[in-house]
Amino acid sequence: MNFKTCLFSLIAIFSFGFSPPTYKIGKLKYNGGGDWYANRTALPNLITFCNQQIQTNIASQEVIVDVGSAELFNLPFVYLTGHGNVVFNQSEASNLRKYLIGGGFLHIDDNYGLDKFIRREMKKVFPELSFVELPANHPLYQQKFKFSSGLPKIHEHDGKAPKGYALIWEGRVVCYYTFECDLGNGWEDYGTYPEDTQDQRLNALKMGANLIQYALTQ
Repeated sequence: MNFKTCLFSLIAIFSFGFSPPTYKIGKLKYNGGGDWYANRTALPNLITFCNQQIQTNIASQEVIVDVGSAELFNLPFVYLTGHGNVVFNQSEASNLRKYLIGGGFLHIDDNYGLDKFIRREMKKVFPELSFVELPANHPLYQQKFKFSSGLPKIHEHDGKAPKGYALIWEGRVVCYYTFECDLGNGWEDYGTYPEDTQDQRLNALKMGANLIQYALTQ
């Protein structure tokens, strides 16, 4: 199933109740030395939650996909995380831009220490765009699960409020960036981070389900 066919099918699921096809989502592999592989159990757990709670039919294991790969275009949703350096070469930046403009969606989740690197690299992808904070009443926070205050706080680092930023291309959110939140930590197996409660984990999964639902239907 190619990207456009996949996206049309997903829209049909939520709009008309058709039986969903099986499709895949991905984790983005990048260069630069940062740990792109962090939060190993996060996406499988989110996939299980989404399949149960919002009737998606996502394959149980995520695809590991390089930023510059043509395989990116088979995935309606990709996730990028890590703590350190991120580097896109010109070809990779161009490929990611084409993917996002063509209907793809990128969720960037700062696992602590990613911010200064990912902002620099996303400027290579969209030099004309800047991240804007989404207001608490944005539709992303009003999907199946309602977050009246916006992005929930999941994992504590610096005592700062969580921020949800977006890159918006011609009226469509193509990239959503979670900062000082650590959604992916909340998606991981319970007990991976003992300081995170069950309630925090459930909020993280609900917010993740909203993100998947929004990304596939906006």
